[in-house]
Amino acid sequence: MERQVYKYLVRDSGMSQSSIQRLFSSYLKQAPIVTIRSKVHVHLMIDGTYFSNELCLILYYDHDIRYVQLYRETDQEKCTEIKEDLANLVSLGVNVYSITCDGHKAILKAIKHVLPNVIVQRCLVHIKRQVKAFLSAKPKTVVAKELLQFSNQITSIKSIDQCDIWLTSFAKWYNQNKSYINEKTRNVETKRWWYTHKNLHLAATHLIKAIPNMFYYLNDPEIPYSTNRLESYFTHLKEKLTLHRGLRFENKKSFIRWYLHFKNNGK
Repeated sequence: MERQVYKYLVRDSGMSQSSIQRLFSSYLKQAPIVTIRSKVHVHLMIDGTYFSNELCLILYYDHDIRYVQLYRETDQEKCTEIKEDLANLVSLGVNVYSITCDGHKAILKAIKHVLPNVIVQRCLVHIKRQVKAFLSAKPKTVVAKELLQFSNQITSIKSIDQCDIWLTSFAKWYNQNKSYINEKTRNVETKRWWYTHKNLHLAATHLIKAIPNMFYYLNDPEIPYSTNRLESYFTHLKEKLTLHRGLRFENKKSFIRWYLHFKNNGK
């Protein structure tokens, strides 16, 4: 997992560089297969991250035991593949109680098809991040500033009472400003109508659509309300890969498999 220059490996091992390279290549190809470790009342986290060469790694992470139950190396988050992965977990006897995810359409669609009755908790950090991306960190209008403030508050909600207060305040605010948020302007050239305050409308709509799946964790504290643990996981993995940025594409994928194996075994 650490970087060492070949000349020092040659010096310390007494082997030639070509022999060491063959040894590494052989070792990388023999990455152990991930096995299912927990099957009962699983709180699953699903998230994907991207590497160079259009490589996407999707993890199905057991929040309770800090363990990757399943993974997929692909080129993007696809509904068909995620459906297949979830179906495989079900066929292996994994009882998924809840799934925390970032709200990616492919993930939500796959869950609805394979596990329609499972609890889906939207990652609150992703919601905040997306709203901020639409509005910017320092929006100019009063309405946008107020919406950003509502969004920033969601990760601080720790009780049902706080949730009720937030929902009531947000509903009141939206009713007062919905005509402004949904205001439309006609484009003179295209003759089409579109939202005058496009990013404000996108941010408000994103938050409203997420609300039904935002607060399950308040009734069950075992349900994670964010995928931050996976974000840290991905960051650490990429740091390790950076040390070995000369790896070929297939060896990079093999390195990732070994990394998952070591992390699953607490190393």
